[in-house]
Amino acid sequence: QQGSNMADSRVLLAAIDQGTTSSRVILFSAAGELVCSHQVEHTQIYPKAGWVEHDPLEILAKVHECMEGAVKAAQEKGWSADTIRGIGITNQRETTVVWDKTTGKPLHNAIVWLDMRTSETVAKLSGSPPDIQRFRPKCGLPISTYFSGTKLKWLLDNVKEVQDAIKAGTCLFGTIDTWLLWNLSGGVNGGVHLTDVTNASRTMLMNINSLKWDPDMCRDLGIPMDVLPEIRSSAEIFGHVAEGSLKGVAIASMLGDQHAACVGQGVRNAGDAKNTYGTGCFMLMSTGTTPTESKNGMLTTPCYKLGADAPTVYALEGTVAIAGAAVQWLRDNLDMIASAAESEEVARRVPDTGGVYFVPAFSGLFAPHWRTDARGLLIGLTSFTNKGHLVRAVLESVCFQTRDVLEAMQKDSAVDIAKLHVDGGMTHNKLVMQTQADIINAPVVVPSMADVTALGAALAAGLAVGVYKSADEMFEAGSHQKLGSTFKSTITEEERAARLKKWDDAVQRTFNWETS
Repeated sequence: QQGSNMADSRVLLAAIDQGTTSSRVILFSAAGELVCSHQVEHTQIYPKAGWVEHDPLEILAKVHECMEGAVKAAQEKGWSADTIRGIGITNQRETTVVWDKTTGKPLHNAIVWLDMRTSETVAKLSGSPPDIQRFRPKCGLPISTYFSGTKLKWLLDNVKEVQDAIKAGTCLFGTIDTWLLWNLSGGVNGGVHLTDVTNASRTMLMNINSLKWDPDMCRDLGIPMDVLPEIRSSAEIFGHVAEGSLKGVAIASMLGDQHAACVGQGVRNAGDAKNTYGTGCFMLMSTGTTPTESKNGMLTTPCYKLGADAPTVYALEGTVAIAGAAVQWLRDNLDMIASAAESEEVARRVPDTGGVYFVPAFSGLFAPHWRTDARGLLIGLTSFTNKGHLVRAVLESVCFQTRDVLEAMQKDSAVDIAKLHVDGGMTHNKLVMQTQADIINAPVVVPSMADVTALGAALAAGLAVGVYKSADEMFEAGSHQKLGSTFKSTITEEERAARLKKWDDAVQRTFNWETS
């Protein structure tokens, strides 16, 4: 139970990290050291091509299981549950849940951020001629299938149970943070209906300047404002756990997963940046306390607001839909690998991709292209191509997509990112990290602890409950993490340029495929 000199060494902070493929609860010491964790996967539901759903009740049950599992693991290490001072929630963003506040039951499966069913909704909202940027001055986002507002509109337009609940005044909407908070704080017995600025910013319904729901955008999407949760900061006491081993513990932070990773990575000053490799790939760069409008396909978003009276820190974000999900596709759909970890070994069987390029436009392409008409492409195949080449091309696609985002972000900010701080599951893959350094021609810095998203949520909760006396002290507690390793480019400029030219050509070939 080693602690920091600044904070009580007998204190634990918990993070609920609810992701696209799994839920986990991680307990940290006040010094930011990982004490123990418990993780469980949940079911991916694919009703139609391009549709992705989750069962909100299954997610809730898995979170409860992880909470109890983490407490048990802590007790086995000599900690007691009453040392847990606060809980932070960090979550997959944009995934949309609607439920009945009198029964607590979902009115439909959660529509996941990757889901493409709202393509027609997007086309109608974009107008004629189409203008996907018409809401950007207010919400910082293009009109896209990605964001919660279009998913909620689809539910209102197509699901009778939702329509009936709206008429009865019993319908509640929330992203995953709100769904978990409402249930953990009591559900039908007094659960609180709140969200934070980072999650609200991903709905296309929040004005990023006022940090309030925008009546004009809600009206354009036909969304009644009384279904929306109240927006709060990212670090304050939202409620308390109503039952279980953590009954009475304050739920004291809520941050979308990428924003929590910024806190965990210590993104504090304008120009600081991080890239998270998860199901998708997410790069955020702080622009300080002023929102910066993107001209190059980036999103303008709150990075975090660490307290009700704290300043809002903004960021530019580049979002790639398919990163780790492509490795999962190799495993689950094609049976090419038995585990994600095996992908590196298989890819290393060959020295390169043999001229094969893979563009994982399964859900169209997000930043910086924003093309819903794009679809996945595998090109450059010959009779020489084998499994190693295909797996390596899939891994390299993540690095190429990151380069596209980094290039656009540098144009918007006029800042050259000297090194790229990274986190997430794929950072364990040394081949991917080396390829990333080769492609962007900049050092890639991997922390010794990859769980910085959960760390960020725990740190923010610690700030809200007074474990840390200031944001500076909170960031200092998280900064003790030693650098794990740094990868530097090992290829020539000529090779880099040739590979990027082929990649850019492959991306262009994915456009205009889905025309229905």
